[in-house]
Amino acid sequence: MTSQLIVDPLERLDILKALASETRIRILELLTRKGPHNVNQVAAELDLPQSTVSANIQVLVDAGLVRTRSQKARKGSQKICHSTFSELLIAFNEDSHRHKNGSIDVEMPLGLYTRCEVSAPCGLCSPEGVIGLLDVPDTFLDPDRMRTGLLWFTRGFVEYQFPNNAKLLDAPLAALELALELSSEVPGTSKDWPSDITVAINGQEIDTWTSPGDFGDKRGALTPAWWKLAGSQYGHLKRWRITPQGTFRDASRVSPTTLADLVLDSHRSIRVRIGVKTDARHPGGLNIFGRGFGNHDHDIVLRLFPAL
Repeated sequence: MTSQLIVDPLERLDILKALASETRIRILELLTRKGPHNVNQVAAELDLPQSTVSANIQVLVDAGLVRTRSQKARKGSQKICHSTFSELLIAFNEDSHRHKNGSIDVEMPLGLYTRCEVSAPCGLCSPEGVIGLLDVPDTFLDPDRMRTGLLWFTRGFVEYQFPNNAKLLDAPLAALELALELSSEVPGTSKDWPSDITVAINGQEIDTWTSPGDFGDKRGALTPAWWKLAGSQYGHLKRWRITPQGTFRDASRVSPTTLADLVLDSHRSIRVRIGVKTDARHPGGLNIFGRGFGNHDHDIVLRLFPAL
């Protein structure tokens, strides 16, 4: 039987923190797919120390994602662990994001990607400082990525899973809009450093935009003072709008991809992937600016518009 939990990240930050760990995700996957296990069984299945498993299970228990019960064993008792939910969906409260024109917005925190494959040079920063280690791709799995305000990499992608709010509009969908601040990435900065940045939604490539450079001629309006001026300061705010007539970047039609091509009715979420392909003609890396960096004080915004 399916047991689903819908999480508003503004209300349940504890659950997001509990999920921001590869070890805890692996534990949840094991318990969901194979059923209840005791701590020693989990440790054996995942090839992890028993102490590591115990500590991470306690975090999951505190967040309500795992429940435990005691069972008699040959020596004393043992703790049996169960996954509380078989499905988790991250979704912002509908009312707080519905606008007067009927549209529904979701602003996705920059560090809340659900998949990533990146190559160095790469890194993550919060407005307070560097997260993890620079130029180490595994840092993109650091739980502190939740605080990210700036991320960069040379090749690869980050992918975000937005709630599919199309059914909440009570009307046919007229357009899907995606907005984020982007630039190329080069060690230091260079205004002449083109990079082909590809955006895909639900596995459908909608556009490849060539960023002209990595900008450091002046400090970004929101970029913190501790971030050296020699580093990436700001990007271009790009807006993609997918309609029944095709895909538009800013005011120009750039692709024949339509809303129908995204088959939103067949998906419970909307997957947005942003990256630089290995065979890009201009493989000049990627910066994504979120809250606390660049010139625009927001993360990645997905907006759904109803037909009038």
